[in-house]
Amino acid sequence: MTEESTDARGHRPADATAQAGVQDLKSVESLDSGNEMERGLSNRHVQFIAIGGTIGTGLFLGSGKSISLTGPSIILVYILVGVVMFLLMRAIGEMMYRDPSQHTFINFVERYLGRGWGRFAGWSYWVALVLLGMTEITAVSTYFVTFFETFGIDVSAWKWLIELCFLVALVGVNLIAVKVFGEVEFWFSMIKITLIVAMIATAVVMVVIGYHYPAVQITGSDVVTPAGHAGLDNILDGLSLAPNGWMAFLMSFQMVFFAYEMIEFVGVTVSETKNPRKVLPKAINQIIIRILIFYVGALIAIMAIVPWRNFTANEDGSFASPFIMVFQFAGLNWASALVFFVVITAASSALNSLLYSAGRHLYQIASESDSPVLRKVGVVSSRKVPARAILVSAALIIMSPIINAFPQVSSAFVLFSSASSAVFLFIYILTMVAHRRYRRSADFAPDGFVMPAWKVTNTIAIVFFVFVYATLFLADDTRGSGIAGLVWLVLFGGYCLLHERFQNRDLRAALGQGPRRDAH
Repeated sequence: MTEESTDARGHRPADATAQAGVQDLKSVESLDSGNEMERGLSNRHVQFIAIGGTIGTGLFLGSGKSISLTGPSIILVYILVGVVMFLLMRAIGEMMYRDPSQHTFINFVERYLGRGWGRFAGWSYWVALVLLGMTEITAVSTYFVTFFETFGIDVSAWKWLIELCFLVALVGVNLIAVKVFGEVEFWFSMIKITLIVAMIATAVVMVVIGYHYPAVQITGSDVVTPAGHAGLDNILDGLSLAPNGWMAFLMSFQMVFFAYEMIEFVGVTVSETKNPRKVLPKAINQIIIRILIFYVGALIAIMAIVPWRNFTANEDGSFASPFIMVFQFAGLNWASALVFFVVITAASSALNSLLYSAGRHLYQIASESDSPVLRKVGVVSSRKVPARAILVSAALIIMSPIINAFPQVSSAFVLFSSASSAVFLFIYILTMVAHRRYRRSADFAPDGFVMPAWKVTNTIAIVFFVFVYATLFLADDTRGSGIAGLVWLVLFGGYCLLHERFQNRDLRAALGQGPRRDAH
C-alpha cells in the first residue's frame, strides 16, 4: 500500500487504528506512484470483460449435462451460485476500490492474512491459471476440428499447429498494449452475447407461435431426439426440486460453480482501468443482471424448447449442445457450425484472459521475489505490459500438446488440471477472509464501495464455498480433485506458512550477521 502511514508490507501500525474510517480515500493518482502499468482500459472494455468473465464454453456446451442432473431446478442453482459469486465480487470490489493501484485482488490476501498465505494464494492462483490455460488451448483445437468437420473437412492431424497459431496470436494481442487486449475482449464478448440473444429470441418466437418440430438427429448426439413442441409446459411438466435424487441436485452445485469460474477476472484489470472508482462499481453491480439474462434467460429458453428429460448422455459421457438443439429444431441445420464458431470464440476469449491474468500474477510474484532470476521476470516492457511474465506463462501453456502426446503423463495432467479448479475455492475463501480483516482494519473506508451487511454476506459466501468443496467428495469422478486439492493445501500451504514463520525469526541478527533484509 502506498499510504504514508503504512509499513513495508502495507499494514498500518496499531496506533493508526483510531483513525479507522475517518480518512478520505486517497486519489488514484497518488496511489499510482508505484504503478508502472498503463490505464488503457475504458469503461466499454471493462464492462464487456466483465460480461466475458461470466460467459464461458460451459454455457454453450456443458449446460446440457447440468440440466440432465436436476431438470428445471437447475435455474434455481444458477441463481443461488450467481448470487454468491456476486458477493465475492462485492468483497473484491470493496478492497480494489480502496486501493485501485493493485494489479490483483490476491495482494489483499497477503496484506491482511500475512505473507505466508499471500505466497500460497499468489503461486496457487498462477499455477491454476496456467493449468486452465493448457486445458483451454486443447479445447480450442478440439472445437476448431469439430467446426471444420461440419463442412466435411478433417484437420485433426494439425491440432498441434492450430494450438500454436492460436497461442501465438493471443500472446501478440497481450504484448502489444492493454488497450488492444481490451478491444479484442470487447469483440469476443459481442460475439458470445449475439449468439445467446439470438437463441433466446428464436426460442421466444417458437413458444409464441406454438412451434412443433419432428424427430431430429442432433449434431453431437448418438440418438435421434424425439419430436416435440415449444412451450412453457415443457418446464412445468413434472416440476420437482430434485427429480433425479438429492445426490444429483447437490452435484449440480459444483458444475454450476465451475461454469462461473473466472468471474473474478475483472478484479485483475483495475490497475489498468481509466477512472477505476467509477467503472468498477458499475461493472460489478451489473453482474446480477447479466446472470439473469445470459444464464437464467438462456436456460429457460432452452428448456421451453427441449424437454429436460431429452438431455441424455452419449456413450462417451458427452452431451449435445443445447444451443445446437434449439437451432436445429427451428430448422437451422447450419447452426451447428455457427455454435462451434462461437464456442471457439469463447474458448479463445478464456485463453486470452488467462494469459492476461497469469502474466499479471507472475509479474506481481516476481517483482516481490528475493530471487535475482525471478526478479528479471517482474519487469514491465516499453509498452507498459509485463511481457516477460506473459511469455513465461505462455511457454508453459504451449507444453499442452507435448503432454497430451504421452498417455501416462496426460492422465496425471488431467488430475492436476481438475485439482486446479478445487484450488480456486481455496483462493475465494482466503479472499473473503481477507475482506473480513479489511473491514476490521484501519484501512476500512466507509465512503468507499461498501459491501452491504458484510458480516452476514461474507459468512454466507465462505460457508457456500466450503459446501461446494465438500460436494467434490460425493462422486468418483470428482473425488480425486478434492483429495488432490487438499494435498496441495497441506503441503504447499504448510510450506508457505512455515517458511514465513522461520523467516520472521531474526536469526541473522541473533548470530551476529546483521539484521535480515525484509522480504519485501
